[in-house]
Amino acid sequence: MVANPLNSEDSAVSCRVVVVVPNWNGKKFLERCLGSLFAQTYRNFEVILVDNGSTDGSVDLVWEQFPQVHLIANEVNRGFAAANNQAIRTTDSEFVVTLNNDTEVAPHWLSELVQAAGTDERIGACASQMLFAHRPEMINSAGIALDRVGIAWDWRGGEPDDQAEREPVEVFGPCAGAALYRRAMLDEIGLFDEDFFAYLEDVDLAWRAQWAGWRALSVPTARVLHYHSGTGVEGSPFKNRLLGRNKVWLIAKNYPWPQLLWYLPLILLYDVGSLPYTLIARGDWAPLRGRLEGLAGLRGALRKRRAMSRVRRVPGQRVFSRMAAPPKPGALWRRYAHLRGESVRGAG
Repeated sequence: MVANPLNSEDSAVSCRVVVVVPNWNGKKFLERCLGSLFAQTYRNFEVILVDNGSTDGSVDLVWEQFPQVHLIANEVNRGFAAANNQAIRTTDSEFVVTLNNDTEVAPHWLSELVQAAGTDERIGACASQMLFAHRPEMINSAGIALDRVGIAWDWRGGEPDDQAEREPVEVFGPCAGAALYRRAMLDEIGLFDEDFFAYLEDVDLAWRAQWAGWRALSVPTARVLHYHSGTGVEGSPFKNRLLGRNKVWLIAKNYPWPQLLWYLPLILLYDVGSLPYTLIARGDWAPLRGRLEGLAGLRGALRKRRAMSRVRRVPGQRVFSRMAAPPKPGALWRRYAHLRGESVRGAG
């Protein structure tokens, strides 16, 4: 593997797997992340790191310590979605793997993902078993789950890890923090929606894949330690604004019709019901600002919905059946209990 010049996107990377690592001021994570990548037992892969205008010396660290990395250095922060797309477009690999910079992967991680994807040509994506780095006995994410009120969450998040689990299971889609995607699927349904910038762009991609009839697996043997929200910081106004905005677009783009007509009052009830806590108890206006931004951009989301009609291969009822029943309020609170306090750990 040969180093590429900074800012270079001219030469395509050609091999079976390309691992894309977006980075924004993540220098403190990179040595651990990239070091674990180059300790993989699977060898037919290249690594592309897309730096989004870091000012912490990330580019110098990669250039000096990991010359085998294909490095793309942006002058500004283009966001998680755009950074991944930028790298994917330079490649022609059979599989694309997206990996957060705040991760450390097990030696057999990539081999397990590729092996699982190879069992069926209609498997478009595979999710890793992401574990909290500071609590490796607990699952951070084993894929994406989505309910009928439009709330997405980390499937099995907060559950104890069981290393005896070996068999992949079907899920709605993978968390893009450590996911494998089949090139043929991306060619059909498109890449990440760059308007999302960051957060829920992987749910949007997974939902489009469901509409096109692709399968997704959670691979428990593909293990990753994750320093949760090491960049965005859990509970920060930055993250909460984008989540609020992107949720509006996510539902507008993908929710099956006419089921949306029936569930819209409940969607609004759950969504509006969460605002008093953030506004009054936490004094955080970012979620409300995000939702208002989402409504302002609703026309664009609806245009994308119409454009996606060309790749919808399955009935809306089938897509709807993959969405979980609406949670009870108490269950919704418990769903995220394991993430409380992550803002402190992420910032640290």
